Amino acid sequence: MDQAPLAGRRVIELGTMLAAPFATHILSQLGAEVIKVESPAGDPTRSLVRGGPSGTFIAYSHGKKSVCIDLSRPDGHAAFCKLLATADALVHNLAPKAARKLRLTREECEAVNPRLIYCHIRGYAAGPQADDLASNPVAEASTGVMEANRINGRPSRLGPSYHDQFAGAYAVIGILVSMLQAQAGRPARPVEVGLYETGLHVASRDLVGVQLKTQLLGRAEREPHGEFSMPGYGAYLTSDERWIYLLMLNDGHWLKFCQAMQLPQANDASLATLRQRKKAREQCESLVKAAIAAHRFDDAAARLRAAGMGFTEVLPLERVLEAPQAHQPGKLRDVRFRGLAFEVPEFPALDASREGVQTLPPADLGEHTLEVLQTAGVSPRECEALVMAGAVATTKPGNFAWAPVREVA
Repeated sequence: MDQAPLAGRRVIELGTMLAAPFATHILSQLGAEVIKVESPAGDPTRSLVRGGPSGTFIAYSHGKKSVCIDLSRPDGHAAFCKLLATADALVHNLAPKAARKLRLTREECEAVNPRLIYCHIRGYAAGPQADDLASNPVAEASTGVMEANRINGRPSRLGPSYHDQFAGAYAVIGILVSMLQAQAGRPARPVEVGLYETGLHVASRDLVGVQLKTQLLGRAEREPHGEFSMPGYGAYLTSDERWIYLLMLNDGHWLKFCQAMQLPQANDASLATLRQRKKAREQCESLVKAAIAAHRFDDAAARLRAAGMGFTEVLPLERVLEAPQAHQPGKLRDVRFRGLAFEVPEFPALDASREGVQTLPPADLGEHTLEVLQTAGVSPRECEALVMAGAVATTKPGNFAWAPVREVA
């Protein structure tokens, strides 16, 4: 097998929930050794589902080592600093006030390890709100995403924590850039990513679009939602009650669809352009809806595929990994944990199946504490004293058990 791109790099994670753990998950998938440093209480995602780890923890913490340190204790902090001195990068999403309280600011960490790439994922980057707390839904609310996503008229979060994951991916980009700079002989550049600033960047298309309309029309007017701005671009129900999502972006797609469904509108010049179809939106939507409703899913899919149309079935989560595409080499990783088996999607890389990144199950809290600290120069006797003092902790057998499913009569 080939060596993974970040093999030999050590990354320390001080992360909870999603943003920082997602960033270090990517680094781990690229071959870095990731050491997840947790408090005695552990990452909250360890206890979110029936008293045990959630899907978030299993999906994004497999492959990492767990070290349990009480950073609020002077002896625990000193042990962490020894570990920090061996690292290439530190990734954390502590609140700014918490980072200062624990003496883990950039200046303090770089004093311990001048070559360290310091990465802080926070609610807000530099500015008047730098110390304010933010979460994924706060970023959605403050950058225009949530206002348009309403459930029963109430602005609501999207569901998946995309802003956390975007922020984690942006952090990885920053870390890799800093590594390239170090290879070129320049000082490692710290990385700072705000959830708010991430949300701004992700929303930039829509933010610029409303400015464009304001200047062209003299009033603020939003771009219509992507599905409704292009008739035929959306989900439609087949005769056997399966939803099919159509990709209808341009005039060529419209023509292919009409031909695939043998519709007379294939020769209708009044609907040939997107501009014309937008003016006749209701007519076009009714036409597409009726055309799909006239066929069973398999028949509609065969017609669309033969015509070269883009489409897919709208799948529930429990069926997503049934697709043959998902089971091609390098796309899923078999992970076992507490007697349960999981197929965990890989970070998408061209040669993911050949890069030799070891499969490690999600670590129990403190499973690698002594091993990792001793590699950082803490002697066995010192480790024993730290454990006795409660400054560090190791795995406790039976530290959790998933509550059994209760049968409903």
